[in-house]
Amino acid sequence: MTRILLLGGTSEASRLAGLLAGAGMNAIFSYAGRTDAPRAQPLPMRVGGFGGVAGLSDYLRQQEISHVIDATHPFAARISRNAMLACERAGVDLLVLQRRAWRAGDGDNWTMVADYDSAAAALPDGGARVFLAIGKQNLQPFASRANRYLLRLVDAPQGPLPLPNAEAVIARGPFTPEDDFDLLTRHRVTHLVAKNSGGSGAEAKLIAARRLGLPVVMIDRPALPSRRIVHRPEDALDWLHHSTSA
Repeated sequence: MTRILLLGGTSEASRLAGLLAGAGMNAIFSYAGRTDAPRAQPLPMRVGGFGGVAGLSDYLRQQEISHVIDATHPFAARISRNAMLACERAGVDLLVLQRRAWRAGDGDNWTMVADYDSAAAALPDGGARVFLAIGKQNLQPFASRANRYLLRLVDAPQGPLPLPNAEAVIARGPFTPEDDFDLLTRHRVTHLVAKNSGGSGAEAKLIAARRLGLPVVMIDRPALPSRRIVHRPEDALDWLHHSTSA
């Protein structure tokens, strides 16, 4: 019996959920629970962690999962590693649905860095107005730089931000280049820090930064072992059809 676990949290995961539901496939959509109000999906949903590799491998066996599709964020390295190891333990087929990384083009002024500490070190130490487009999980390294920071979050922070001079805008995308051009202009942003999430859904800030000639500090994706990867939800559905009919 084919039973699919879709590890979601991206727009690509939501598109694939629609394809799976439309095809009448037996699938569960799993959210990590990072946001207070996750988007509804056309599949049965579960929210929360699994309890590491052991917990996830137990879940795969108990739920008789035959296929896992990891469509989490490219920076969700822990769940991706756990999914790979748990699938190996449980003997379950794994596919990664991941958007292509961004590449600098004409007019871009990017500094590529390996991690959050390096991103903070690449900024001026004082006087900059930085759009910190990295979410709220890894802000501490930037507290060492005496700049002003702008964050855009899906959910309002529950307490003070770990940055002395920070302002949060609460909004849920997708955003257009015009939206982000207005945001960067209105807040007099001088620098942008972004994770190389890739895809078109979050690219608007980079287009706006290019138009304004702003320097961008781009954090590269975490290194993960080689896995089977596709870039479009339609390709993931094709993989399922081929693997279940083989």
